[in-house]
Amino acid sequence: MANTEILKKVNDIFIDILDNEEINLNDNTTADDIEEWDSLSHIQLVVAIEKYFKIRFTSKEIQSWGNVGDMLATIEAKLKSA
Repeated sequence: MANTEILKKVNDIFIDILDNEEINLNDNTTADDIEEWDSLSHIQLVVAIEKYFKIRFTSKEIQSWGNVGDMLATIEAKLKSA
């Protein structure tokens, strides 16, 4: 799955979980950029992403993410090694 496809699906998940049709993610997007993205919704996002892509993140991976690009890189790496 290409990075652009992953980004599109992750964007859809963010829109659904955060209930905000205006969300348009890019590699540099952080929680500071999206009002609804708080610690509780972060957990919901991670669970929804894991469920959709049928992958599991370690807490170390999650903590290493500084932005959406870092998250996408982890998803892509996990999909390639699956």
